[in-house]
Amino acid sequence: MSGLQRKSLRTPDETEAFPHGVAHEVHLGELTVARNVHEPGWHWAEHIRPVVGGQSCRVHHTGVVLRGRLRVRHDEGAEMDLGVDDVFDVPPGHDAWVMGDEPFETIDWVGAHRWASPPTGQRILATILLTDIVDSTAFAERAGDVAWGRMMEQHLATLRRVLDRFGGREIATTGDGVLALFDGAERAVLGALAMARATEGTDLQIRAGVHAGEVEIVPGNVRGVAVHVAARIMALAGPNEVLVSETTRALVESSDLRFVDRGAHALKGVSGRRSIFAVEWRSE
Repeated sequence: MSGLQRKSLRTPDETEAFPHGVAHEVHLGELTVARNVHEPGWHWAEHIRPVVGGQSCRVHHTGVVLRGRLRVRHDEGAEMDLGVDDVFDVPPGHDAWVMGDEPFETIDWVGAHRWASPPTGQRILATILLTDIVDSTAFAERAGDVAWGRMMEQHLATLRRVLDRFGGREIATTGDGVLALFDGAERAVLGALAMARATEGTDLQIRAGVHAGEVEIVPGNVRGVAVHVAARIMALAGPNEVLVSETTRALVESSDLRFVDRGAHALKGVSGRRSIFAVEWRSE
């Protein structure tokens, strides 16, 4: 097969409304591309912050402007106006608002959506995904700081594309990986498998741990016993391996996945023993 693919934003895979706007998305493998439309008067601080909490937008946006104008103000004070045909890269930590009477329309391929997330201070039930790079310290020493920095930028960009594809919310980077939340256990597991596949055969191979439990949303992060459980599960995984808790396995109904019992483990700092499972595609 040639591998050629084509989809149209006129017939999107998903349409997601957010306050005073809408996103039409298509998925090509692990890539999500969205046409986002923000109506005149839209302002992140006024319309999105009450939904997601925090002082500023924590989503990384990359795309191109089709029409309208937007002003972006970074947390550090810098401002930038975006207009037609501008190609933009806006890092996390910013406010933004539509200027004028015309809708602001973009094509985004990073940060394509993920507007509606729980506010700071709320305790929620979520599925936690944690990744890191196997033997990252030794590899970083061999590569050198400059080369390592470039490789990490590319690596994190790959993981973020997968998060966008499977509906994950990046909470924090962990030095050489990500901490993300999902509102569905199956999508978290599928996302973890996609991350492992995307990095397989590269110099930066990952391991991943997935656990479902209650977490507390705090500024820029999450906390709770469930986060520690996910971290301990991840630490047991090998290269390109995804390990999940019994809780996660019980929530996943996909017939495309196979769970391999890895036995009960005592996890450091967590009471009792926990059953751990490796997850694989059933066809492999």
